[in-house]
Amino acid sequence: MAKLVNLHIYTPYRLFFSGLVEAVVADIADGQIGILADHTPIMAPLKTSILKILDPDGTWKAAAVAEGILEVTTEGIVILSAAAEWPEEINRERALEAKRQAEEHLQEEDLFVFDTLHTRARLERAKNRLALLELTQHSKSL
Repeated sequence: MAKLVNLHIYTPYRLFFSGLVEAVVADIADGQIGILADHTPIMAPLKTSILKILDPDGTWKAAAVAEGILEVTTEGIVILSAAAEWPEEINRERALEAKRQAEEHLQEEDLFVFDTLHTRARLERAKNRLALLELTQHSKSL
């Protein structure tokens, strides 16, 4: 049996996940990272992406996460994310509308830099939600 590691995923609104897992695959600023038990300690910026979690029973789960911080310590893995959602929590129509609104807003002229950055982040989160729905609908295993 594989060695297990503690994983805690926090958002500003809730404790999204807490439990023992075999592995975590995440997108960080430098690329993609796979984390197993006894991984070297690291702290890295988490990108808006699909986070993959391998349960102790060998089942992969996927969640949409927004930008944040990933930390690996001797105690386990902690992820602080602006948002995190399981596929069943995502409303496809709302994600499509959020994507449309963000794309429309980016077409406006005279946007301040902050508005542009904020809108791009909204667009990435909407695209990520839709990508997770697509992945889970067309794949029995991740």
